[in-house]
Amino acid sequence: MSDRLSVFKTYKLYVGGKFPRSESGRVYEVTDSKGSWLANAPQSSRKDARDAVVAARKAFGGWAGATAYNRGQILYRVAEMLEGRKAQFVREVADAEGLSKSKAAEQVDATIDRWVWYAGWTDKIAQVVGGGNPVAGPFFNLSSPEPTGVVAVLAPQDSSFLGLVSVVAPVIATGNTAVVVASEKSPLPALSLGEVLATSDLPGGVVNVLSGRTAEIATPLAAHQDVNAIDLAGADDVLAKELEIAAADNLKRVLRPQPVDEVDWSADPGIDRMTGFLETKTVWHPTGSLGASGSSY
Repeated sequence: MSDRLSVFKTYKLYVGGKFPRSESGRVYEVTDSKGSWLANAPQSSRKDARDAVVAARKAFGGWAGATAYNRGQILYRVAEMLEGRKAQFVREVADAEGLSKSKAAEQVDATIDRWVWYAGWTDKIAQVVGGGNPVAGPFFNLSSPEPTGVVAVLAPQDSSFLGLVSVVAPVIATGNTAVVVASEKSPLPALSLGEVLATSDLPGGVVNVLSGRTAEIATPLAAHQDVNAIDLAGADDVLAKELEIAAADNLKRVLRPQPVDEVDWSADPGIDRMTGFLETKTVWHPTGSLGASGSSY
């Protein structure tokens, strides 16, 4: 009979490519579907949220400036790393959502496939939503998508891993950086995802993961002047309304949450979550005798 003590995992935030504890020093208990203790998760503060925005803004220029092909390679690398840690995520998803190991394995497989799916879209989305526009006159007119900037993402409360990746991957696939608020009741898969991102080729700061009380973290993010957009997937109706009002202060893009009973995270995701955080740049260029100079707006 072994007298060996179990080594419990210490979960930390993921901000700027590093793993800090919450600035406040607070933690909260995370339990499984039956109420049994799983771990203590860091309870993020407003300062943690501000630090995550600073890290995301610092990383934005390099990530947005990377080639779409390179971003696709990096997202595929994340999928490779997840494949190698599948057993860990199966266990965490099963505990978080009260699933059998086989059902949890299906969720994890679907999540890895979702990363690969978005990896394949990085160098194709511009062809779908951009292109040449017909104009009357001696000009040609080209439209191309560009990332919005720093996006705050409230992860779904009911899907700790597949739903999480379904809202994070499209944001970074198109060149944005993200501040992710993990599911309040099931944050452990999101915090473990940070470990995977840190050991992949994803630059630090592109994705930042916070855990804690969703309303406490999301409120300063919605009002933050350096956050350009917010995905309210994990907000209930009351919180979503409050955050939408706060976001109006600096005209953020807001992706409103769907009713929980209408969301199927396993369904074909389409491209809406990618185009939701893209801006369109249009360039006009004269042809013929008007010269070689052009303008854009």
